[in-house]
Amino acid sequence: MPGRSARSASPLQSLLGLSQPVEVLEDRWGVPHVRAQTIPDAFFANGYLVARDRLWELDFGHRQSLGRLAEVFGPAFVPSDTSNRLVLFRGDAAGELAAFPQLTQDCARAYVAGINARIAEVIATPALLPPEFSIFATTPLHWDVLDLIRVRAEVTGNTRTEIRRARLAARGALAYDALITPLEPVHDLQVPEGLDVAAISEADLGLFGVLQAPLPRHDIRAAAAAAADDGTRRRNEGSNAWVIAPSRTATGRPILANDPHLSFGAPGPRHVIHLTAPGLDVIGGGGAGMPGVMQGHNATIAFGRTNFHIDQEDLFILRTNPADPLLYAHQDGWKRMEQVETRIAVRGEAERVVSLFYSVHGPVVSRDPARNRATAVSATWLAPGANGLLANIGINLAHDWISFREALRVHTSPTNFTYADTSGNVGWQAAGGLPRRAPGHDGLMPAPGDGRYDWQGLQPLEALPSSFNPARGWFGTSNEMNLPPDYPVEERRVSFEWRDGFRHERVAQVLDATPRATLADSVALQHDTFSVLALQMVRLLPDVPPDLAAEAALLKAWNGRVDASSAAAALYEVWWTRLERALHALIIPAALHDLLPGPVNATVQLSLFQSPDARFGVDPVSARNRMLVEQFREAVQELRKRLGPLPAAWQWGALHTITLRHPLASIPAIAAAFPPVGGPSTQSGGDPYTVMARWYSPQTSGADAYATTGGASYLMVCDVGNWDRSLYLNFPGQSTDPKSPHYADFLPVWLRGAMQPLSFTTHSVDAVAVHRTILRPKAQP
Repeated sequence: MPGRSARSASPLQSLLGLSQPVEVLEDRWGVPHVRAQTIPDAFFANGYLVARDRLWELDFGHRQSLGRLAEVFGPAFVPSDTSNRLVLFRGDAAGELAAFPQLTQDCARAYVAGINARIAEVIATPALLPPEFSIFATTPLHWDVLDLIRVRAEVTGNTRTEIRRARLAARGALAYDALITPLEPVHDLQVPEGLDVAAISEADLGLFGVLQAPLPRHDIRAAAAAAADDGTRRRNEGSNAWVIAPSRTATGRPILANDPHLSFGAPGPRHVIHLTAPGLDVIGGGGAGMPGVMQGHNATIAFGRTNFHIDQEDLFILRTNPADPLLYAHQDGWKRMEQVETRIAVRGEAERVVSLFYSVHGPVVSRDPARNRATAVSATWLAPGANGLLANIGINLAHDWISFREALRVHTSPTNFTYADTSGNVGWQAAGGLPRRAPGHDGLMPAPGDGRYDWQGLQPLEALPSSFNPARGWFGTSNEMNLPPDYPVEERRVSFEWRDGFRHERVAQVLDATPRATLADSVALQHDTFSVLALQMVRLLPDVPPDLAAEAALLKAWNGRVDASSAAAALYEVWWTRLERALHALIIPAALHDLLPGPVNATVQLSLFQSPDARFGVDPVSARNRMLVEQFREAVQELRKRLGPLPAAWQWGALHTITLRHPLASIPAIAAAFPPVGGPSTQSGGDPYTVMARWYSPQTSGADAYATTGGASYLMVCDVGNWDRSLYLNFPGQSTDPKSPHYADFLPVWLRGAMQPLSFTTHSVDAVAVHRTILRPKAQP
């Protein structure tokens, strides 16, 4: 039947853990619309269908989080397994689950039962297993509902930057840090009293650094990325979201738009699903292994999210006892680390017995007894009650602003939540675990672990900013510093590190200039390639020699849109990239390149070019102009070499191509089973600073120097109250099976920006359904 997945269930499927029959209608894009008779059964279907469509992704993530990769991939993965086991929740997991409302508990158990039901199917019929399992000669792990409580690690903070700043301070070069990571709001960066910065090294990050690094051969997080992690993903990962009040829309109904920016690959990060049952009707994009919908709407509210940059992790340096390295100085005495042994199965070898250590601050990530030293990490997501994997359930069941905000209390990941409802209200609430730091500690450098800087728990949701029905008539967030002017920054110390404001500036320009916004306006804005940054840079280009006059005229006549077909955009992007390198070489001393490899922050770079100072030399303006022209010449030469001598033939998309690969494509058997999607002919516009964010990791040379590595793959625009008019895209597709018609069917429409209807009402779903399945309960054995 058209649209049927290669791994769809048989029309009459009996499943253990389901209480009553569930109908599943799938549309042409493979989106399942679940019709259950109870809310837990809807979440059972959620787990079952995610496992059906994305079992390898689900299992890999599950194994990684539980520290069980080495048993499949071998000894190189023992450090990853050790670090992930170190940060599993060690409290009363059963008690934490029991603290949730009974309905949430039932939904969580049902979701896990649905995953396990699909796993039981494929184990009973190995032909249904995705090819990765046969390639690696393994089978998927069964899930326990307490896994949703124990798995906590969500490394979001600045621990690497903490180490960097301390090492810069040891060299008397702390001021240079602001060129790479400027602090917002303005803040006086100080070394915590008692911290020996000369003793700090990368080794202090220990196992926490392993959590943040690519895996030895396989990086599930970044397809088409360079082998070394150059920080591009961390610098760019974010999103756009906005809500528009009825007073500023053409229909008199709110509009909510959202487009999370994540690494590109196959599969994409979102799986779209529609869950219905009496008391539940929610649709949108979710993540494999997290029950429910992350970005979407139910019958009365719509909700979106972007990253909100709470600093949620701090390093504490412990002084250990020379006679007993398990003792550490704390509060005028000695405390003993807790030591826990864990056994790690290793493929092809005997199991490893590994010791994990804990202090009052949290996991001990490094120990150096020879130097009487250890490092511990405090992380908000390890606090009792700080569980985030079940937060979607409450959000999906919320029906108004009050119940929505209440559901956010258990959402520990740092997030800007945007909100709109059918009563015409719009709002914003920042959410996530916010530590209560001791006086004298801002979280920007490691701190002594002797007790004076210990965290004092977490701050309540009310300590984070929010807005309800803003007077401006809209609210938008693009990961910029968005703490209100009257917010008590120094008291609450949320964060001093944010993304550049160029995307938000463009969103604000457009929304302010649109008094009667339509859905089409929001779709256009999500695909907007106008660069606020680019035109400011182009204005600075001085007169050039005659042999560059034609190219300079091309750039100066440019409309600032970083379109795939644009020759001027290609010239600008290559020029900007070369200027990044040139400016970094000029203003960062060579002796600091090991700590500050670059690039200079984009906002800082623009400011320095607009107002050159003594760092450019005795005549800053002339030196600035020489750099601009020299790098312009180099950019022209590079484009002539890459795209030919005639600017008329240049196109940004010819450089900015998209190729989607399996995350494990470095393995020949995987590469053969999962051919790349896209390639040189698949071109993209945009750059890291346009609303249509499309990042790249420029290298000194190479054909893929400007290849697209990330951006928005799930996009959504909701017509709040007339839900069937809502639109979405989900790139590249629902399924991870290359034999499925839904493996990459969204690629062509995504490239065109052709948003698709997100059918919601019964009549609309019935009209678009192309495949029907009945999931039936199976009697307990």
